[in-house]
Amino acid sequence: MIVVGDIIISEEVVEEQFVCDLNACKGACCVEGELGAPLQEEETKILEEIYEKVKPYLLPEGIAAIEKQGPWVRTQEVEKFNTPLMKKGGCAWMNYDKSGVVICGIEKAYLEGAIDWKKPISCHLYPIRITKQKKTGFDMVNYERWYVCKAACKLGKLLKVPVFRFLKDAIIRKYGEEFYQALEEYAKTKGI
Repeated sequence: MIVVGDIIISEEVVEEQFVCDLNACKGACCVEGELGAPLQEEETKILEEIYEKVKPYLLPEGIAAIEKQGPWVRTQEVEKFNTPLMKKGGCAWMNYDKSGVVICGIEKAYLEGAIDWKKPISCHLYPIRITKQKKTGFDMVNYERWYVCKAACKLGKLLKVPVFRFLKDAIIRKYGEEFYQALEEYAKTKGI
C-alpha cells in the first residue's frame, strides 16, 4: 500500500503493467458490464450541459437511451451515478470509428473542439478504480482486473509500461502533478 496525503494506492497501480490494445479488444470496456461508467456527482451536471453538443457524435440508440433515461442515471442498489446504457448494452455515450472500434462520443467531441471536457474521470483513469473509504473519507486507488483487458495486460508486459505511467495524464488530471511524481518516486524505490 502506498499513501500520499489522504489517498491510499494499491501497489498494483505501480507494479502491474497495462497498455490499452484497442485493435484487440475493440473498446469492450465501454460495451460490457451491467452498469454504465461511474460518475462523480459534479459530472452529472456537466453531462446535462454538454449533451446537445455531443449528440451529433452519438449512435441513434445512444441518443434514444439518453432521451429516455437522461444523460446519467442513479443506481439505487449501490447509490452511485452512472452513464445510461443502451437497450442492447453499452454506454449510451459511445460510438464506433470506421474500423469498428468503440470510441467515446464525449471524447470525440472534445478532440474536435465542440466541448472543453474530455470525458468522465472514471473512463479516463480506467483500469484504475477509485472508491472512498467510509470511515476516513480517504480515496482508495485500485487496479481493476477484467477479462476484456487481457490484451492490454499482455501489451503492457511486452512494452514494460506500469499502469500508472500508462495513465499519467489521467492521474495528473485527477490528483495533480505532485501526486504523480510521488508515484514515480515510489516506482524508483522498487526499481520500476
